[in-house]
Amino acid sequence: MSFSDLWQQFGDRYLLALGTTWRLTAISFAAAFALGVLITILRVCPIQPLRVAGDIYVQIFRNIPGAALLILLVYALPYLQIIFPYEVCVLIATTLIPSAFCSEHLMSGMNTIAPGQIEAARALGLTFFQMIRRIVIPQALRSTVLPMTNLLVATMLTTSLASQVPMRPMELTGLVSYINTHATGGVTAFAISALLYCATALLIGLVGGWVDRKVRILR
Repeated sequence: MSFSDLWQQFGDRYLLALGTTWRLTAISFAAAFALGVLITILRVCPIQPLRVAGDIYVQIFRNIPGAALLILLVYALPYLQIIFPYEVCVLIATTLIPSAFCSEHLMSGMNTIAPGQIEAARALGLTFFQMIRRIVIPQALRSTVLPMTNLLVATMLTTSLASQVPMRPMELTGLVSYINTHATGGVTAFAISALLYCATALLIGLVGGWVDRKVRILR
């Protein structure tokens, strides 16, 4: 099937799938970012058990395959009488894994903060949470805009896990499977999805580069 024929027949479905991919990406990244900040705070807090728990969390979800986590959520949890909708399972999988990498990026950003700033904050009597909120996290974020941009792209690509479950509406990868099941889309069906993925990644990269230039800390 040619590109024009395929787009004429399934163009509206591609646009809907692209919107679904964007929606899954936005929700997953926002949740992963919030969870990553929380895990990072645990990893640097003065309470050792919390630091250990944060490190264990990162080691687990940084190294577990996304497909394995999704299988666990969809097919294993029901044996424990824990059943989530397919979309929720996808969102959980695409949140837990990026959150671990988000924490790692923030830890790297924290290493760029001069120790003298922390010592000055302590001398002024700031508590741990005040230092984290006013000094550490803001500077760490400004130092990790580009890594976070890459993480956002990776999160978008991870949403293709949704193609492994019968989720409606479908995202881009799931739509390719649907097309090749109900028609002869062939390589063209994959090419259109790949083009939409690349266009989205390019847009994210351009915005991320612009934000980095605006907030970058000159040293």
